Amino acid sequence: MLENKKKPNPIDIHVGSRIRLRRTMLGMSQEKLGEALGITFQQIQKYEKGTNRVGASRLQNISTILNVPVSFFFEDAPGEQAAGGAGFSEAASSNYVVDFLSSSEGLQLNRAFVKINDPKVRRKVVDLVKALSAEADAE
Repeated sequence: MLENKKKPNPIDIHVGSRIRLRRTMLGMSQEKLGEALGITFQQIQKYEKGTNRVGASRLQNISTILNVPVSFFFEDAPGEQAAGGAGFSEAASSNYVVDFLSSSEGLQLNRAFVKINDPKVRRKVVDLVKALSAEADAE
């Protein structure tokens, strides 16, 4: 007899990936988040993979610990439509941001960038990155 393993719900996978995204943005380990919630890091892994569904009260606790509103975990969720009816280009651009912040380089760049307090320096960093990307396109 074949084992009938249920696939995780796409929303559960999305919420889990957003938990992981925010946790890594803060430089927090699964173990630290688990400790703050009074659960094991293995449970955090299951949440982040979407294998286990996060209950409402637990999601509220996670949002407090990670310092984001609960709505953060549902942004760009599968099947979600913005009030104006978000198109594919908007969904693709937000996925690009999630992919970027999920990469080691993107995470490092983001962490360093948010530590820059001077708006003029931030602008120069953005200009530098644009110039470098234009240079890469020209090659």
